[in-house]
Amino acid sequence: MNRLLVLLLSAVDALIAAAVGVAVVFAPLTVFWVAGLGGSADWGALWPTAVRIWQLGHFVPLHIALSDGYLVAAGIPAQAAAFIVSLAPLALAVFTAVFAARSGVRAARSGAWLLGVASGSAVTLLLAAGLWATSHNPVAAVFGWQSLLFPTLVFAVPALGGALVEAWRGGDDGVVDAVRDRIDGADAHRGHPWAAVVSATGRGVGISVVGLVGAGALVIAVAAVLRGGQVVALFEAAHVDAAGGSMFALGQLAYLPTLIIWGASFVAGPGFAVGAGTAVSPAGTALGVVPGLPVLGLIPESSSPWLFALVLVIVGVGFVAGAAARTRLFAGGVDGSAPGSALPRLATLAAIAVLAAAAAALLAVCASGSIGPGRLAEVGIAPGPLAFSVGVELAVGAAIALFAPATPRPQTSLATPVD
Repeated sequence: MNRLLVLLLSAVDALIAAAVGVAVVFAPLTVFWVAGLGGSADWGALWPTAVRIWQLGHFVPLHIALSDGYLVAAGIPAQAAAFIVSLAPLALAVFTAVFAARSGVRAARSGAWLLGVASGSAVTLLLAAGLWATSHNPVAAVFGWQSLLFPTLVFAVPALGGALVEAWRGGDDGVVDAVRDRIDGADAHRGHPWAAVVSATGRGVGISVVGLVGAGALVIAVAAVLRGGQVVALFEAAHVDAAGGSMFALGQLAYLPTLIIWGASFVAGPGFAVGAGTAVSPAGTALGVVPGLPVLGLIPESSSPWLFALVLVIVGVGFVAGAAARTRLFAGGVDGSAPGSALPRLATLAAIAVLAAAAAALLAVCASGSIGPGRLAEVGIAPGPLAFSVGVELAVGAAIALFAPATPRPQTSLATPVD
């Protein structure tokens, strides 16, 4: 494909991702401005509010400063007048990341992945700058460099990742192929197919991360069934009208990926916090006073030691990842029964554990932040404990699959029996 066409298509991808993301926020806010606020609506605040929510969804912290009049009317103490909101509604970031990854894959298939990723990232940077420049908001302020950098990274990193994976699989006649040729040269010298280790590791890490997120989604689904009554009770206690209830529901839906990562941390063992000094994990639940948000009704009031058995789910995910990696290694030329075959498998095991643990830590950072003043400034997951737990649990399961004795294939004889 022509390089200019790749550049233009990647730029359009970035434009569509940003435009749809802002529109998804702007449309329901407009309905709320009309139905909920009516004649008292400040239409000049609609656009800045929509942009701030989009920026928060792309990890830009909001510095909230409440006016004195509002503090008096709402009965809020003066020490809570200024705080930071940084817990991102990850649905917006996930949409941008998925769109960016698809753009990177297409650019790699077109043979100009570096140009495509650079074009999409540059357009995202320009759009982020435009949104920041047109959204002055005295209540929710942001730092300019964060408003430009973080949304750009949300697009650039997945786009680069998607492009590199596709270039590794299909070739790019460039730097990726040069790296593969260098690895293949090492194979010929050492007698071990190390190129298969890279592919096996990628497959194992992908399965591990998807399995971890899937386990978190399953926990949230089960909690929604078991604790649905509490969620409804909190909705009713909020005493909001139809417009307010709809905004509540949409806001909580935007935070669904965040909750799924919290659920994954619960399954892995470390759990999560909803404020300083709180903990929700299989070891126990200690919450104290938390905001009356309906979605927080999913949190169990108590835990059971039997819930520690959930870590076997992550061990099982590790086993599946290890089995898939082992299949790829054997397909790449590793003979499980040959002397020295343990070294590629050991390298694959270590890489899967370390990279999956790093991915878990990144997910923990993305699903953590602040939602208010005081103790609410610490909400989410501790990255270190989650990475350690996930790494160990996945390593146990993957080791079982990778180092299980190889089953010899039956030999089929083609000789014709003699009477």
